[in-house]
Amino acid sequence: MVMLIMISMMMVNMARSEMHLVGGNKFSWAPNVNLTQWSMHEHFHVHDWLYFGYDRHMYNVLEVNKTSYENCIDKDFVKNITKGGGRDVFELNEVKTYYFLSSGGFCWNGLKVAINVEDFAAPAPSPVSPKKSSSCTIGVNKNLVILLILMWGIIFKLQ
Repeated sequence: MVMLIMISMMMVNMARSEMHLVGGNKFSWAPNVNLTQWSMHEHFHVHDWLYFGYDRHMYNVLEVNKTSYENCIDKDFVKNITKGGGRDVFELNEVKTYYFLSSGGFCWNGLKVAINVEDFAAPAPSPVSPKKSSSCTIGVNKNLVILLILMWGIIFKLQ
């Protein structure tokens, strides 16, 4: 029963989370991308994920504090996000501004980004239309479907 409750809680967070491709595509953690402009047009919420795609032989991803971000200081970083494959993910766990940069002088060429994370806010209800509709549209989160299938398998395996 405890396992079922934990899985249900994970499902709620997964249903609300979103994966953001940093810079806008799979391999845009690079100096020639305006990451500041990109981040200003995105909306980041708690439990969203960042995907950093880059040339693993050239760049890395470091979480730093605001001072290090502003001055491109890559020493004494908060966390090294780099796993070595050039495709790294990072979960935004709390409401705050996260700062990321690449070491080796690439920060001075613009390879840095500030991510302002907001608390999840439910969308405003849509206005009620006076006419009735017989159709219904349901949005499906792929991660939620996978989790439901796994949960279904666990429940029936335990019986």
